[in-house]
Amino acid sequence: MHDGDRNQQSASFDDYARAYAARDMRTGYPACGSAACDDAAGSAPGASGQVTYVAAPPRQPVSRALVAVVICVLGVALIASASCSATVTHMTDSVVTATDGSVPIQAATPSIAVVDMDSAIGYDGTASSPDGLRSRLDRAAADDQVKGVLLRVNSGGGTATAGEEMSKLVADFPKPIVVVSAATNASAAYEISSQADYIFCAKTTSIGAIGVYLQVTDLSGLYDKLGIEVDTITSTDSKDAGSGFRPLTDEERAWYQSMVDRIDEDFVQTVAEGRGMTIGEVKTLANGLPYTGSQAVEIGLADEIGYFDDALAYISAQAGYDAPLPTITYEQSTSSLDALLDLLSSSESSASGAGASLPQQ
Repeated sequence: MHDGDRNQQSASFDDYARAYAARDMRTGYPACGSAACDDAAGSAPGASGQVTYVAAPPRQPVSRALVAVVICVLGVALIASASCSATVTHMTDSVVTATDGSVPIQAATPSIAVVDMDSAIGYDGTASSPDGLRSRLDRAAADDQVKGVLLRVNSGGGTATAGEEMSKLVADFPKPIVVVSAATNASAAYEISSQADYIFCAKTTSIGAIGVYLQVTDLSGLYDKLGIEVDTITSTDSKDAGSGFRPLTDEERAWYQSMVDRIDEDFVQTVAEGRGMTIGEVKTLANGLPYTGSQAVEIGLADEIGYFDDALAYISAQAGYDAPLPTITYEQSTSSLDALLDLLSSSESSASGAGASLPQQ
């Protein structure tokens, strides 16, 4: 190689190195050719034109704990978002959806309204609550084109008081109302169903379970082991009964038992009136356990083994029509801020502490 070629290559290499040195200046690393760069490389300060390469300081590894925290936060956010999305579908307002997907204010032709009661009986504003069921039945009663209601039930029961209210709503409904049972139609849900004009169920439906229970949680033993002392100030000796901070006395247990027995008597009487049976007949069947659909038909708790189409044909005939009528379904609105507020409220209620629960059916 000629000397000129070597000099040209050396100059080109030095220019390339100085460009990288300039980049290091911008990024905060010692510039090659500077005193700091010379010192770092062990060369004499001020060695003009000497290009020295300085290794960048090693990057600090990202903390595994920090990564775990970020992943957890993202996971919680996704779960919360999914929960809110699911909850927003359970609203207190309802709209009418026809079988063709349209949303009419009223039925355009003679129709059967379908109401889905498919969750625990309580006070959540859905069709499984007094307010939700009332709004749907009122709408069906006010619509001259609605000739009857199919109550599609898939619920294992719930709060006794809600079941009592909803039973009266069904009993007082002025048009034909027929129940078609899904997998479960038990306890408070069955009390409501017993007030309908007719009950269909599948052979394998779990149905009946006539009875009442009330749970009292006693955490006093756990508190003793943890060294937790609770000082309770009450106006009467039994005011904190069922608080969970102490066991019940014999008198308090007997008091709660009398409550359960009385509610059970009302339950039995409601079923007897709705099913046209004697109180004695119902009481014999009221062992708290469910029956299969086939058993329920045999003992009089249900009328017929059948499914949705069978129930639709039956109620259409009751309304005076030879062929099954079209259906409209009272669905729940999905565009209210109340859903989020209900979610927060229910979370607070569920975390309110131990104690005696509401009587359940």
